[in-house]
Amino acid sequence: MIKYRIDIDGLRALAVIAVILFHLGYLPNGYLGVDIFFVISGYLITSIIYKDLNEQKFSIYRFYERRVRRIIPLLLFITTISLIFGVFLMLPDDLENLAQSVVASNFSVNNILMLITSADYWATKNEYKPLMHTWSLGIEEQYYLIYPFLLLVISKIRLKWINHFLVVTSLISIVLFLFFGNAASRFYLLHFRFFELSVGGLLAVISFHKKVNHPSIKYLFYFSVTGILLLLLAPDISSRYLVVFTTICTVLAVTTGGFVSPNDVVLKYLFQNKFAVYLGKISYSLYLWHQLIFAFSRYAYFEKIGFQETIFLISITFTLSAFTYHFIENPFRDKHKISTKRAFMLLGFIFIISTSSALYIYFIGGVYKDFPEIGLTREDVRKQGYNLFSGSDNIHIHYNEKVRQLDKDFEENDRFKVLIIGDSHGRDVVNIFSESSIDKYIQLNYFDILRIKNDETIAARWEKADLVVVAASGVLDKKEIMEIGNAFHFSIDLEKVVVFGIKNFGYSNGIQYNNMSSINDFSKYYASMREGTMATEAKLQHEWGASYISLITPVINEDGKIRIFDGNGKFISQDTVHLTRAGAKFYATILATEIERILNPNYSSEIW
Repeated sequence: MIKYRIDIDGLRALAVIAVILFHLGYLPNGYLGVDIFFVISGYLITSIIYKDLNEQKFSIYRFYERRVRRIIPLLLFITTISLIFGVFLMLPDDLENLAQSVVASNFSVNNILMLITSADYWATKNEYKPLMHTWSLGIEEQYYLIYPFLLLVISKIRLKWINHFLVVTSLISIVLFLFFGNAASRFYLLHFRFFELSVGGLLAVISFHKKVNHPSIKYLFYFSVTGILLLLLAPDISSRYLVVFTTICTVLAVTTGGFVSPNDVVLKYLFQNKFAVYLGKISYSLYLWHQLIFAFSRYAYFEKIGFQETIFLISITFTLSAFTYHFIENPFRDKHKISTKRAFMLLGFIFIISTSSALYIYFIGGVYKDFPEIGLTREDVRKQGYNLFSGSDNIHIHYNEKVRQLDKDFEENDRFKVLIIGDSHGRDVVNIFSESSIDKYIQLNYFDILRIKNDETIAARWEKADLVVVAASGVLDKKEIMEIGNAFHFSIDLEKVVVFGIKNFGYSNGIQYNNMSSINDFSKYYASMREGTMATEAKLQHEWGASYISLITPVINEDGKIRIFDGNGKFISQDTVHLTRAGAKFYATILATEIERILNPNYSSEIW
């Protein structure tokens, strides 16, 4: 075994504190704590493998046995607990997403799921995802899967080539990280992050052969620790170079920390005090517990986490982490307490139960009972069929997606022709029109905005339309709309263009769902909108003037809060952005006058 480094536990404590404070909103650069963990993991894992390779006693089986005992028991416990909490606290759409994360986390690919479903790690929605943070475990476990095989193969040729391999792969990875890929890929994929682990590994190989012991080494240690602290405490600057600088400082801290005198004041009081060391020991439990506790608290109980809530949540996190460290982590690491056969059988059983339960919940879209609040029942699941990884026919988007049937040429008739251009927000507007009394007098046509710059059929539809409605998450401005006409050589008449505005029904439906029994009058229940919503609304109103139909103004109160329910206690939106059927009916009613206004000047009929 490699020599225990007490200072590394202190460094782990700093890293996990940074991550926890980041997820509480107190430390904008606290996410860099994960990068510190990556370097430490690379250093420790390579130290173990290289020592055994050097002594010609490395065993792939023993390596994976140790990794499984170290990582899997607590991970399976946390994912299973998350699923149980989700069943009791979450609405179906959120529960379905959680079930996806449970399966992905159990298979060590939640980083890939996050890349596909939520590319922006800093997105507000991620605050409500209990397993969002297991993306980093995905990277580490994928690293563990391939790394020992690579080192074993190289060692069979020549052991000293390992450091050459680590130098080359580190350089390739850091070049990829700095100059290639998009922000999401750089954040979530192993080959972009490999340099953080491999640099730690290179340090381990060099340290194995060369020992540095010089009185001035402590000043380099001070410099690296100061660098880490400055990077963590720096202003909110989103830059990939912060990751590189953090990696360099962590490498220096790990390199020099082992040679600084144990009696050094900084080392002794900052990294080797009993509290810091204990936090380092339970850092894995702290890391896995904290996001689960914060996410469910935000989802079901606290709309905003203030100072008192912070103290309360940190106390719970620490208590549960200490419990799982002593009663799950430690027992599973000890062969004398739990034999390998028993451990693998138990973990295999929990894995099957957890994963199969999550898959079933995913297949039924999280609708394990009737949810009248959003208009979904078990009977709907039976009629719709199971969710089999469909991106267009999921039960939660079926009402929105069926509008695509209208994405075709106008029929030849005398009805007033309304062309609605948009994405899922445009499909919401189609549903508002469809649920209104005017529907039988007009012909609705939908055109997906993603095709608008490369599908020439837009020209024919635009010219046939009596009214063009634009509704999308990124609303086109007048200049962009004029460019469409220029691209396909047809005339754009802005006089017949109307823009339906943005929607925002708060941060999450979770708090409202879990407190519905205490709501006396649903028509008077309002929630806070996400920051920046009204600024975007004002910009669009200024751009389009009388051609702008606001979806916020009719449902906002004097305090700037937004209405969440219709008069019957049903959610207007299923995910705080897109409309339920009840929400479309609600808007069809409250926008009846506005709809009449935009149609009436162009249409002569007995209905007016």
